Amino acid sequence: MTSAAQADSPPNVVMLISDDQAYDDYSFMGHPNIETPRLDQLAKESLTFRRGYVPNSLCRPSLATIISGLYPHQHGIVGNDPPYAAGPDSPKNKFADPKYLPIRNAYLQHIDRMNTLPDRLAPLGYESLQTGKWWEGNFSRGGFTHGMTHGDRTKGGRHGDLGLDISRKGIDAIDTFLDEAVENKKPFFLWYAPFLPHTPHNPPARLLNKYKQKTDSVPLAKYWAMCEWFDESCGEVLDALSERHLDENTIVLYVTDNGWINQLDSSRYAPRSKRSPNERGVRTPIMIRWPGHVKPMMDDSSLASSIDLVPTVLNAVGLPAAPELSGIDLLDPKAVENRKTVYGDIFEHDIVDMTDPDPSLRYRWVIHNNWKLIDPAAQMNEKPQLYNLASDPNEDKDVSASHPEVMADLQKRLDAWWTPKGH
Repeated sequence: MTSAAQADSPPNVVMLISDDQAYDDYSFMGHPNIETPRLDQLAKESLTFRRGYVPNSLCRPSLATIISGLYPHQHGIVGNDPPYAAGPDSPKNKFADPKYLPIRNAYLQHIDRMNTLPDRLAPLGYESLQTGKWWEGNFSRGGFTHGMTHGDRTKGGRHGDLGLDISRKGIDAIDTFLDEAVENKKPFFLWYAPFLPHTPHNPPARLLNKYKQKTDSVPLAKYWAMCEWFDESCGEVLDALSERHLDENTIVLYVTDNGWINQLDSSRYAPRSKRSPNERGVRTPIMIRWPGHVKPMMDDSSLASSIDLVPTVLNAVGLPAAPELSGIDLLDPKAVENRKTVYGDIFEHDIVDMTDPDPSLRYRWVIHNNWKLIDPAAQMNEKPQLYNLASDPNEDKDVSASHPEVMADLQKRLDAWWTPKGH
């Protein structure tokens, strides 16, 4: 890898973020029906970690980790919505309750205290554009200089508002931003988190008709079609870079916020996917493309995590490592080789406490080599589970009873990483 200091100008940074997609719902990950030609090509051009993970399988805390490099229990955004106490006269829709508005706004305290990737890049002259999913109020609260999300809770602001139009209604905002960056000769950071393949599953008819030929389940056909629509949308962004001759000096990173298993009878997620600590909740491919700097390679065994994305970018642009970030530089082969363990924590969708993550905790999980421990919080009333991912990648057989020594080792690692109060 060539350091940024050796380049004529700092590299641009683009994050492509899928929304609700299982780790193997791509052609290059082996799906027999879903076609993803643009992401297949990106994977060939990238250092691609097929064993990537996100610590949390819910969008808001996962996205906060991607933008900060911190675990949810560290950055404080552990669920999608803050606590709500309904009264006898409360509206059916809690978001229409004026008493809930100040609570929702108060929860933005966490992004205001966070040192985000746009914050860190700003001293180097970077301009940053937010598009797509964004929960944390106005884009500027995340350190972005440009953005689509107004974040006004009284005008429909919750998880992206106008930003959710990106790709579903074209990429004009990205085209305009890139043109200005080229004209002004400014390095840039682009946050591309389209509302795809997320529900509503309303793909173009041409794609839906294609996938209806592959399954008797219309909801499943819709989801598969959404995955290809998302693939096409990533292609639009990559083409926008190419058309402006920005490929060579742009780092493109890919990750998904959380997994998904589509039910056969409705456009909803099934158990053991979104919001779960299971593989189809937390696993994702992670890609890094930087022509001339990063050698393309398909890595089937190394463990990568979304907490690594910020440290990787910081090192690539020549910024010093931040001691509060525990992730590794994924472009450092030795660091990748030495990484044997990844961690995560799963919390309630609607949090219990505004500042203390512990009451909202559902699970902690750890993977060491090929062993995976899922440790439920006391409130879950469940037993810990142990899986050997090498022989049981779908987590069908809990082997905790037959491997007490592995259980003890993983529990010790998990507790050394983070032990909630009262655990």
